[in-house]
Amino acid sequence: MTERSSKWLKDDLDRRIVRELQRNARESTTNIAARLNVARSTVHERIMRMEKDGVIAGYSVVLSKNPSEESIQVLVLMEVKQQETRKILRRLGQYAEIRLCLSINGEFDLFLSIEAPRIEDLDVVVDEIAEIPGVMRTKTFVVFGRRFDRGYNETAQRIAAQFMDVNTQSDG
Repeated sequence: MTERSSKWLKDDLDRRIVRELQRNARESTTNIAARLNVARSTVHERIMRMEKDGVIAGYSVVLSKNPSEESIQVLVLMEVKQQETRKILRRLGQYAEIRLCLSINGEFDLFLSIEAPRIEDLDVVVDEIAEIPGVMRTKTFVVFGRRFDRGYNETAQRIAAQFMDVNTQSDG
């Protein structure tokens, strides 16, 4: 086991505990232990260690989406001229509908997740993106449903932002 992995999830039991907490962070250690067929003290100690080591950054409330604010999502693969990447990224950053932009390897260079209230809105955004100078081609996929979304980074950022807001308010 590498030094890095020893500070992360030590083994399959850690992964199973984290999976249970991701399903319901308010679940009792007794119930988690029963489901995983291990001692309650083992689950408790593992959770405490992962919190101390920073593997578990915190817990948060995930609000359900307002049905009247549902959106449609598309995933877009983009091939771009490498010399134009910075300019393209600046332009993409101006679209509030683009929720995620990743650099990837392979046949395409960028991966975008785009959300809007209506498919017509997405059609306009995707057309505009394809017209950005330096964009060679795009390939778009409509998302029919989200099977699961662990959203680690987004949740961690929200927790950190809330923590900073609380500390800022208490300092003032």
